[in-house]
Amino acid sequence: MRTADVVVVGGGVVGASAAYHLAAGGAGSVLLLERAPMLGTGSTGKCAGGFRHQFSSPVNILLSIESIRMILGFSQEHGIPLDVDQDGYLFMVRDEETWREYLAGVELQRSLGIDVDVLSPDEVVGVAPGVSIEGMVGGTFCSQDGIADPTGLTLGYATAARRAGAEIQTGVEVTEVEATGGRVVGVRTSGEEVAAPVVVNAAGPWAGQLADTAGIHLPLEPIPRQVVVTGPFPGVPERRTLVIDAGTTFYFHREGPGVLMGMGGRNEQPSFDTRVDERFIEDELLPTAVRVFPPVEQAGVARRWAGLYEMTPDRHPIIGPAPGVEGFYLANGFSGHGFQHAPVVGKLLTEMVVEGRAHTVDVSSLGLGRFAGRVVPETHVV
Repeated sequence: MRTADVVVVGGGVVGASAAYHLAAGGAGSVLLLERAPMLGTGSTGKCAGGFRHQFSSPVNILLSIESIRMILGFSQEHGIPLDVDQDGYLFMVRDEETWREYLAGVELQRSLGIDVDVLSPDEVVGVAPGVSIEGMVGGTFCSQDGIADPTGLTLGYATAARRAGAEIQTGVEVTEVEATGGRVVGVRTSGEEVAAPVVVNAAGPWAGQLADTAGIHLPLEPIPRQVVVTGPFPGVPERRTLVIDAGTTFYFHREGPGVLMGMGGRNEQPSFDTRVDERFIEDELLPTAVRVFPPVEQAGVARRWAGLYEMTPDRHPIIGPAPGVEGFYLANGFSGHGFQHAPVVGKLLTEMVVEGRAHTVDVSSLGLGRFAGRVVPETHVV
């Protein structure tokens, strides 16, 4: 039986960040276990890579403030290259009720120090030439938002974790979190047992299955999302601004010579199926793309894939110790914004493990116990 002071389960960007911060922050010997042959090939490797301050809840905005600072300073701090484009996020709104919600969001964002612009439809076109303004009420734009490379950040944190003394193993599936007498004693893998007093669940959409083995129920649903990347076409955006049509959740940003785009479905069902849904792409995604951004009609589809969101009922993450199982920590349910919050989440987990509480951001409202009462949803979900 091997031993470690901390086992991190999951080698996506959240797990890699946790492994680095724990190893560098004095948590002792850290072992990260990833079941896939490579790190960052699950949800992390299939996401759009956006980061933004434009959320509807204070805790998500505060997480973004700290995490985006860490993304922007990553290369300087660690000496590891990371591609980052800070060309902003643009939300386009086409009905009055949603517009009132977004204006309230802008007021909250500004109160927390975020510079957000409220735009008229004509000003929206100035930021994103070619978009349709039919029925548009207005838009909100934050130039501090942007896009970073998910694989680069994941592998960067993995490199930094190894430098700090962490051990990372791929191709190792954790089948059980072992707990005795109300506390964690280690994990069981497909080939061995690892004794450890602390286990971090960073298993993404599969986190619920892992938590079940320790008697913890997580209200998570894996939701497949389709992504399409086009070839070049006239009218392709010059900048990498991430543009979202709030009513449809359709989004796009420049990717190479074309655009990357995706959206949520009207009748999404929980599933671990990541096969490409050709019907959805042909019947829903592409027609919406043409309505929202007409120039894309001249583009050809270069590639497509599907990835999984890990959705909670209130679209907020679950961060903190698992109730009733001492030493078991949760970092799950990010509902589409795990990549951008991964840096600070790794830091917060380290504060909890090493110092007994998180203090960089107050995440006490994100504990699992909140679902026993009334929850306030995050409405700015893409």
